[in-house]
Amino acid sequence: MVFVGTSGVLGRYVPVEAPVAIWWRACLGLVFLLAFCWYKGYGFGLRDRRQRAAVLLSGVLMAVHWISYFYALKLGGVAIGMLAIFTYPAMTTLLEPLLLKRPFQLHHLLLAGLVLGGIYLLAPGFDLANQATLGLLCGLGSALVYSLRNIVVKTQIASMQGSVLMCYQAGLTVVLVAPVWYFFEAVPPAEAWPYLLGLGLFTTAIGHTLFLACFRFFSVSTTSLLSCIQPIYGILLGVVFFREVPGWSAVLGGALILSAVAVEAVMAMRGRGVGA
Repeated sequence: MVFVGTSGVLGRYVPVEAPVAIWWRACLGLVFLLAFCWYKGYGFGLRDRRQRAAVLLSGVLMAVHWISYFYALKLGGVAIGMLAIFTYPAMTTLLEPLLLKRPFQLHHLLLAGLVLGGIYLLAPGFDLANQATLGLLCGLGSALVYSLRNIVVKTQIASMQGSVLMCYQAGLTVVLVAPVWYFFEAVPPAEAWPYLLGLGLFTTAIGHTLFLACFRFFSVSTTSLLSCIQPIYGILLGVVFFREVPGWSAVLGGALILSAVAVEAVMAMRGRGVGA
């Protein structure tokens, strides 16, 4: 979550258009991931048509999620973009039982409500007449797509190595977003490279690979709720690098989110028989 949480600051301040940033993020992430998979000797074989279809669908969803999330960051800023995307755990607690035909978990619904309360307190005030509204809508759309992607990963391809799956998803994103070379100036300026390298290595190659590995051990709802600590990291990174100090409402909202994360972590460990 520390590594994935870098996406807000890096994505907001990278000085290129959002689709261009996504193409380079995916391309650089793919290079790092391929090198790691080669070093570890991982295979890329897919067992059947169903798994191939799931990998393809997850790659398309990931590309849409990344682009819409970066537009949310560009239009609404780091706070609105990150907070909007983190409605996805609440969406997951509703979608997972509906799509997978499983019973609703009451504690997941209650914790999702606690997370939403924290996000509400974290969110800065904004005028619905300005572009922050569009940024919020992009963030909510990105959250929905991300939730669907995680469910696809959990049900069909959670047994794959996380780095191998991220190779496929990054590669598909490179192909799907390749038209940026026709519609935009796709060669980044020199000042953009530190941001793009950070997105490719820390956020994508390391962060998302570790995140995918979590699906082997926890449900999608549990993993999603645990990931709600990311806005806290995003805010802390903003304080360290850009001196964006949050107000008391943000501190209280963060406390609510951390409380939900702590409760879910304890319940998950007890469910797996992990001792104190």
